[in-house]
Amino acid sequence: MAKPQEPVTIKKYANRRLYNTGTSAYVTLEDLAVMVKSGEDFVVYDAKTGEDITRSVLTQIIFEQEGKGGQNLLPINFLRQLIRFYGDSMQLLVPRYLETSLSHFTQEQEKFREQMGKTFNVPGFGAFDEQVKRNMEMFQRAFTMFLPTAKENVANPPAETGGDDIDALKRQVSEMQKKLDKIGE
Repeated sequence: MAKPQEPVTIKKYANRRLYNTGTSAYVTLEDLAVMVKSGEDFVVYDAKTGEDITRSVLTQIIFEQEGKGGQNLLPINFLRQLIRFYGDSMQLLVPRYLETSLSHFTQEQEKFREQMGKTFNVPGFGAFDEQVKRNMEMFQRAFTMFLPTAKENVANPPAETGGDDIDALKRQVSEMQKKLDKIGE
C-alpha cells in the first residue's frame, strides 16, 4: 500500500511573503492556487508563531479569485446564506454538507459535462438538474435528522402549480428558511 505523500510546507513571513520549503522558493497566492488546482496538498504556517494558517490563506485565495473580473464562482445569495449560518444551530451541519456536495459534484463531473453537452449543446456541462435534485434530497434528509418539523416538508412537499421543478424547489427552500428563522428567534 502506497504511503500518502506529505503536504508541502509553506511558511508565511511577517513581510507577507510565502516560502515553499519543498522548492526553496518564494511563491504567490496565484502559485498556491495553481497547486490546489493540480491537486498538490500544502499547509501554511506562520513562520514566527508556527500557527497553522492554511484556512485563512485558502480563504484569501478565494477572495482574490472572486475579485478577478468575470470569474465569480460564489453567487451573492449563496454568500449571504452562508453568512446567515454563522452562529446558527445548523452551523455544524453546513461544512459537512458543502464538503459532501462538492465531493459528489467532483466525482460526477465527467458525467455532468457529457450530459450538459447533450442537453444544451454546450461542451462541458450536463446533469445539472439531477445533481441539484440529489443535493436537495440529501439536504432534506439532513434536515429531518436535526429538525423534527422538517419531516412534514419531506413527507408532504408543497404542491406544484405549474409543474416547474425549480419553482417547487425554491418554494420548499423558502418555507424551510422561514421555519429556520422561527426556530432562531
